[in-house]
Amino acid sequence: MYQYDQLDQVFVRQRVAQFRDQVRRRLAGELSEDEFKPLRLMNGLYLQLHAYMLRVAIPYGVLNAAQMRALAHVARTYDRGYGHFTTRQNIQFNWIRLDQAPDALEALAEVGIHAIQTSGNTIRNTTTDELAGVAPDEIEDPRPWCELIRQWSTLHPEFAFLPRKFKIAVTGSPHDRAAVKVHDIGLRMHRDETGEAGFEVLVGGGLGRTPMIGKTIKGFLPKRHLLSYLEAILRVYNLAGRRDNLYKSRIKILVHDIGAAAMAERVEAEWATIRDGALEVSDDDLARVARHFVRPPYAERPARSEILERERLSDAGFARWLKSNSFAHKVPGYAAVKLSLKPVDGPPGDASAAQIDAMADLAERFSFGEVRVAHEQNLVLPDVALDDLPALWRALDAIGLATPNIGLVSDIISCPGMDYCALATARSIPVAQRLTKRFADLGRVHDIGKLHINISGCINACGHHHVGHIGLLGVDKGGREFYQITLGGRADEHAALGTLLGPAVAYDDVVDAVERVVETYVRLRSPGEILVDTVKRTGLGPFKEAVYAAA
Repeated sequence: MYQYDQLDQVFVRQRVAQFRDQVRRRLAGELSEDEFKPLRLMNGLYLQLHAYMLRVAIPYGVLNAAQMRALAHVARTYDRGYGHFTTRQNIQFNWIRLDQAPDALEALAEVGIHAIQTSGNTIRNTTTDELAGVAPDEIEDPRPWCELIRQWSTLHPEFAFLPRKFKIAVTGSPHDRAAVKVHDIGLRMHRDETGEAGFEVLVGGGLGRTPMIGKTIKGFLPKRHLLSYLEAILRVYNLAGRRDNLYKSRIKILVHDIGAAAMAERVEAEWATIRDGALEVSDDDLARVARHFVRPPYAERPARSEILERERLSDAGFARWLKSNSFAHKVPGYAAVKLSLKPVDGPPGDASAAQIDAMADLAERFSFGEVRVAHEQNLVLPDVALDDLPALWRALDAIGLATPNIGLVSDIISCPGMDYCALATARSIPVAQRLTKRFADLGRVHDIGKLHINISGCINACGHHHVGHIGLLGVDKGGREFYQITLGGRADEHAALGTLLGPAVAYDDVVDAVERVVETYVRLRSPGEILVDTVKRTGLGPFKEAVYAAA
């Protein structure tokens, strides 16, 4: 886990003091809303449908127990007792009062948390694999590189007012758990023919009203050149990206319009002017950052736990949870554990203040005080001893966080939708809640197997519906809520956009329609085949017939 230094602490506290004065002036009438809006957005404060929403940055999704407790304090003191974890590995508080926002940020600053650049046309929170540093398939831990990107991008004077918001994701493993292909810049670590580790650089991915998969503009970038190459990409985008049309301002439009080859040429030309300058990452630079990532004091443990095996054989509930929610670890005798924030009838990604406090306690007891946020809106304890898994399972069950559904049909990704968001045209949360109730039978859920449902309440696609195995997009038709259904999307190393199934389905019918899709998949699938592959093999025909013939 990264250990912030004094410079970080001073910087964050100074930013809070500046924002406190900006809020004071707004409340006193010295600043108009138009003058105040860019200031609050640069501090993560949105004006949503009912109240202000505060989006708090969790750099590359890593938290310690003290930071978790601070989040619980903000939820309890300044919100309505809960927080919402997002697909950007952030947390949002949906009921913040403007006059209390600086107090909330000050409480977070005490533990090194901030909301800087969680909004506005800047470089947003860099995301990565929630299993970074512990995944057995990892080529190299990407977190130090994410931290270098954070340091480089924070308050970068040249990129404070980009044509549009900008998102970067990094993966250090062949299996992409960070969805790098649907980001403005995706970085995939791999090795060249000599064995040297470097990055494949993808540009122009993104969802929203014009979804696109990122294009590779450099197959192999030596690690030492990462920051200068990113700088070159941002310079090209800053100069050539459109500012006349909000809907055509993302870098994906620039890449689409000029082509990936032309984009690569422009970046290479810009890069040639800076590649050997101050942004080159030396071994000392990387070591300086890496020193701040303290390796947990792992104990020597056998690779197999007799305690775990006895519990697995004697308790079917534990066995089911172990199968879906625990993951292999590179250190023998340990596992990573995902904590589902998708209980039956619960809003996806929400956690109460009591649960967040309890997770801090469990992190200290079982995982060296560390918690991760996954982009699927779940949490992770990255370093749990195999012997401790039965006790952890019981403790999680006691606080409602032991649902054994990670990666399964009820592990739904959803935006807040029309319950909170002023941009939404349909509700997302109630649809997710109804689906979790429809698929509440855990035996059935596990028989269905791996299946991702993603829900967005508007075309902005904050629920990433384009890359769900089943995607739902809420649309308004004459004041009524309907949902377009897409099939065949995925966000991993084989990233693909889903295909529209047919006419939008009414709110009252959408859960039945999804169930018919799932039943058709189960009936038609070949052994080991996920829904995406079944759709690819059979085409949409059987699914269309199942959904619309019954309508």
